[in-house]
Amino acid sequence: MKHFFIIILTFFWINSYSQGETKYFFIRHAEKNQTDKTNKNPDLSEKGKKRAIYWSEVLKSVEFDDVYSTNYKRTEQTASPTAVLNNVKIKYYNPRDLYSEDFQKKTKGKTILIVGHSNTTPSFVNKVIGKEKYKQIDESNNSNLYIVTLNKTGIMDVLLKIAHKKSH
Repeated sequence: MKHFFIIILTFFWINSYSQGETKYFFIRHAEKNQTDKTNKNPDLSEKGKKRAIYWSEVLKSVEFDDVYSTNYKRTEQTASPTAVLNNVKIKYYNPRDLYSEDFQKKTKGKTILIVGHSNTTPSFVNKVIGKEKYKQIDESNNSNLYIVTLNKTGIMDVLLKIAHKKSH
């Protein structure tokens, strides 16, 4: 309950602090199916599908203008429940060209969810904040939520660890 209260306070603070400014929410894709080690584009596992739905529940109080994903099944499937909840189509970004000038123009003044990978998500956040603050995520970590707000007074960033609730 304590963690939930902290999350609610953080969302309230971010929303009140940065009305009308650019807000980025970054998550890594949920757990992927690893039964076929040769598959470079696997679907989510059953646990991953549940986590993707859980992410949409965690983020349901945020009204996203757009949801971005890399062009991989696991990121698309993680982004999908939140995109559906916000009635937006998933847009794609190139993980080899993070925070491009074009991306900045398209997302300015909006609230955006970005779903990436263990290596690209922290790198993307670092590009936005302009410093090397966050390290690559361990393959077993699917719980990081990075929130970056850009406004007239500067850049604010926070990393939250969102534990996935246990199945009943």
